[in-house]
Amino acid sequence: MAISNIRYGEGVTKEIGMDLQNLGARRVCLMTDKNLSKLPPVNAVLNSLAKYGINFQMYDDVRVEPTDQSFLDAIQFAKKGEFDAYVAVGGGSVMDTCKAANLYAASPSSEFLDYVNAPIGKGKPVTVPLKPLIAVPTTSGTGSETTGVAIFDFKELKVKTGIASRAIKPTLGIIDPLHTLSMPERIVANSGFDVLCHALESYTALPYNERSPCPSNPIHRPAYQGSNPVSDVWALHALRIVAKYLKRAIRNPEDREARANMHLASAFAGIGFGNAGVHLCHGMSYPISGLVKTYKPKDYNVDHSLVPHGLSVVLTSPAVFAFTAQIHPERHLEAAEILGADIRTARIKDAGLILADTLRKFLFDLNVDDGLAAIGYSKADIPALVKGTLPQERVTKLSPRPQTEEDLSALFEASMKLY
Repeated sequence: MAISNIRYGEGVTKEIGMDLQNLGARRVCLMTDKNLSKLPPVNAVLNSLAKYGINFQMYDDVRVEPTDQSFLDAIQFAKKGEFDAYVAVGGGSVMDTCKAANLYAASPSSEFLDYVNAPIGKGKPVTVPLKPLIAVPTTSGTGSETTGVAIFDFKELKVKTGIASRAIKPTLGIIDPLHTLSMPERIVANSGFDVLCHALESYTALPYNERSPCPSNPIHRPAYQGSNPVSDVWALHALRIVAKYLKRAIRNPEDREARANMHLASAFAGIGFGNAGVHLCHGMSYPISGLVKTYKPKDYNVDHSLVPHGLSVVLTSPAVFAFTAQIHPERHLEAAEILGADIRTARIKDAGLILADTLRKFLFDLNVDDGLAAIGYSKADIPALVKGTLPQERVTKLSPRPQTEEDLSALFEASMKLY
């Protein structure tokens, strides 16, 4: 198990200046995005840096849903700055960009594709020492403050991929529930769906001891190892919090208890999937995001079309879990019960349909777009969506049930309309 240190509590952000002092940091890189740079979370960090006399440079050009080019721009900034510590304030996009900047600044002679996941990149193990990175999440979704994963859109191939290595995980995650109060409704919803799928996918992933072959050396052991007894604890606990608090967090921005609990659930699910991994919902989500045409989501202040990550993941979830439930149906049934299904008279062979129906009802209650068709896709796009899923072997191989190209086509087709 690999996990970042985590500090949780209202207002803990004000300690970040002391943390950097304690690290002996002389030149700090603060990364965020243009929207956040004007909001209270960044302000809280700036106040703490000023109070403790921390010398820093701010980079606020992080792109929401980053691309290979936006990663390269941030890497260039990091190399020039010769920083000895990093602070990322934002959602997954900011934290992932900062992880990549830290990695390539520490390994200046590496080519960009050296560390990118195979088969797109070379997937080399990280052997260079990185600088300390403190992550301050402002959304309750990616759990990126706990994981060694950085995801981006590879524009040329129109596909999302990433870098996955325990070496890039943050040194410290500062989980301050005050930061969730500035999140608009749809951002709360979409980031919450990411937590939901992280928990469901890591709990139903191929078990760690059924993966083969065993790596020849521990350095080659992947960050995503399959479901395992430690990840299971975190995934189930995160799922229970989602079931109890997500709807409340979305419907009432003043519900501090709900928003604080979702902020924790994001980190808990991150600990689960950061070691177990995710599977088909995430594997299929990358082309859904990467091939976006004109969709612009409500509550996102961006100048480009985008499908928010959590939305791209959750739209296929009913079809995916109906498909995977043949394997370990009891886990699928347990998940459905946590999400509110009455399983007292359920037959084990119906586990997938029950979980799929439970997810559909959950999404319908939260006004989620009616499937892939509602965000601009049609049956004609299915071959391209399948083609974009095939390189995602790092996650698709963790599906408990192997899938053919025909299976993937059927799953995309079944996700065109949900209700």
